[in-house]
Amino acid sequence: MPESGSAIYLGIDPGLGTTGYGVLRFTTGSIELLDGDTIRSKANDPLPVRLDELYCGTLEILDKYGPVAMGLEKIFAHYKHPATAIKMAHARGIFCLAAARRNVPVVSLPATMIKKLVTGNGRAGKEQVSGMVRHLLGLTVEIKPDDVTDAIAIAIAAYESEKYDRKY
Repeated sequence: MPESGSAIYLGIDPGLGTTGYGVLRFTTGSIELLDGDTIRSKANDPLPVRLDELYCGTLEILDKYGPVAMGLEKIFAHYKHPATAIKMAHARGIFCLAAARRNVPVVSLPATMIKKLVTGNGRAGKEQVSGMVRHLLGLTVEIKPDDVTDAIAIAIAAYESEKYDRKY
């Protein structure tokens, strides 16, 4: 963590059409939500244009907040839907490239690890993850869309995984 005792983490829930992001500041004993929203690309646009939207949007967030790390969910795709995995891989590559351009380390975590680090249960449902995210942030209202909630959970998990790595 930086000398100030706080660290900013960016969480990305990758998607080609809608990407959720959450920016959190961690200080000793507290978490502050700095920003949470989506980056969107138009389904009718050619793939290079869509990827450019994601890339530029990610660079804006990285430049604005200067996170110490970016959490990114690993790709999981069912063998019945290989095209989905390929699209996600394109988008995920753009997020990794943006992080590399700004010298921000990427913490890549599978969904089950994110759920485990946030809720204590690697098989937790969306409602349980959402409830724990709200609890940790001290929020009483639901965070929408789900892509933003997921991105915040990814940022929390990235911080927790690095905290664990620092201890041992």
